[in-house]
Amino acid sequence: MKFTRKAGFTATLFAGFSLVSLHSFAQPHNADTSSHSTTSRKLFIDVHQLEPGKVKYEDVAKAHAKDLAVEGKYNVDFLKYWVDEKEGKVFCLATANDSASLIKTHAEAHGLIPQHVYEVTGETATALKSNANLFLDIHCLGTGVTASDVAAAHEKDLAVEKKYGVNFTNYFFDEKSGVVMCLAEAKDSTDLIKTHKEAHGLLPAAVFEVTPGK
Repeated sequence: MKFTRKAGFTATLFAGFSLVSLHSFAQPHNADTSSHSTTSRKLFIDVHQLEPGKVKYEDVAKAHAKDLAVEGKYNVDFLKYWVDEKEGKVFCLATANDSASLIKTHAEAHGLIPQHVYEVTGETATALKSNANLFLDIHCLGTGVTASDVAAAHEKDLAVEKKYGVNFTNYFFDEKSGVVMCLAEAKDSTDLIKTHKEAHGLLPAAVFEVTPGK
C-alpha cells in the first residue's frame, strides 16, 4: 500500500490549546510497555499543547507526581512521557481501559485535559545507544493504512538509519486516524528526515526534540 499525507495535518493536529496553568501532565515509571499490556487494557498516547516557551520540564515532573497519585482510582498506568519545552508539547504514554479514564485522571490530578488522545499499538522499545538528541516525529498516513504497512516502513528505516547516525527506538501507531509517532536518537532533525526520505519517502508532518521523563 502506498501511503499518503493529509495536507494541513500539523495545523489540525496541533491547533491552539488554552493554558490552564504552567503545571502539566504526566507519566512515567517503566520504559518497556510490553510488560503492561493485557488483553483488557489499551495503550494510549495523549498530547498536551501548552504555550510555547513557557513549559518547563520541572513543572511536568511535578504534574506527573499528581497523576501517579490519582491513576489507581481510574485503573490507569502512566508509562512514559516526553517534553518539548520550546514548542510547549507534552506527550504521555499510558495504559487504561479506555480514553475516558485517562482524561479523568488528568482532570482530577491537575486540571489539564489533553488536546488529543490516540489509541495506539507500540513496537517493543529498544535501548538508547548514545547521548544524541531525542526526537519524536509525527506522520499522518491516512485511513486504510494497516499495522503491517507501518511495520514494513519501519523495517526500511532500520535498514538506512546507520547511514545517517540515527537510532529508531520505537514507534506508535493509531490505525483509526493513520497517525504514526516515531522516537529516534539523532544528531539533529535533518538526519531523521533524510532517513525517512531514503527509506520510503514518507516525510513527517512535524518533528519535536523531546526530553524523556525520568
